[in-house]
Amino acid sequence: MFKPFANDTDVMNIAGDAINIVNGKTRLTISGDLTIARDKAGLANALAFYKALGAIVENLQNDASLPAKLPDEPGAPTGTADNPFI
Repeated sequence: MFKPFANDTDVMNIAGDAINIVNGKTRLTISGDLTIARDKAGLANALAFYKALGAIVENLQNDASLPAKLPDEPGAPTGTADNPFI
C-alpha cells in the first residue's frame, strides 16, 4: 500500500506507468498522462488515482506540524567555484 511521505523510495504506478507518483519525505512528484475512458478500465484508473490523491490529502490534513511553505529545494548555492572549462 502506498503511504505518502513515508520514504524516499516508493513509486506508485497507475494504468501501467501512465501516472507515476514518486514518494519523498517532504515532496511527492506526480508525472505522466492518464486518459480515463468511459468504461470499466477507465473507472478502475480513475478510482486508483482518486485513492492515491485521497491518501495524499488525508496525510497532509492530519499533520499538525504542517508548515505554511517548505523552503525551495535545493537550497541556493553559497560561495563561488572556478569554471573548469576555462
